[in-house]
Amino acid sequence: MPRMSADERRESVIRAAIAEFAQKGYYGTSTEAIASRVGVSQPYLFRLFPGKKAIFAAASLRCVDDTCKVFEEAAEGLEGEEALHAMANAYVRLITEQPEKLQMQMQTYITVAAAEAEGDHEFGEAVRRAWMRLWDAVHLPLGADDGETTTFLAYGMLINTLTAMGFPPEHRVWQGMYPAARINGRLEK
Repeated sequence: MPRMSADERRESVIRAAIAEFAQKGYYGTSTEAIASRVGVSQPYLFRLFPGKKAIFAAASLRCVDDTCKVFEEAAEGLEGEEALHAMANAYVRLITEQPEKLQMQMQTYITVAAAEAEGDHEFGEAVRRAWMRLWDAVHLPLGADDGETTTFLAYGMLINTLTAMGFPPEHRVWQGMYPAARINGRLEK
């Protein structure tokens, strides 16, 4: 088996970090658990990243980047209502097929608030910059309409919350979604 490069190992650490942090959050996850999941020592982990905060930031920013890519690829060549539905369906697939991405998003928001409360604004600034890329990834295909973008993202956050809380697709809380909110019992935004 060929030896992994530092970049490949770094990538495996980010994937492992997403899985670990998604479940246990920043404060509940040890770097030992991440190192163990990857199959490296903690000292090697810290040769790839300067500390736990840097690992969490890389995992958080990767989730935002992945979501941006999902929106951009779904909306390619589309605009308006077609783009909206394509992006929504692609996002629902993402969080359904890779629930750790949704859980990591939720952990990121909590950790930004905690960091800000402790006076650490650097992490929050990085996440806000990444989130603005997400805004733009949605905003442009929706005709650069602030109201449409806000509505799309507001529904997305509601979907995130309801999904994270475990409400099944047939539950009455889903009834207020877009008319196309359900297809074959599965949530579609």
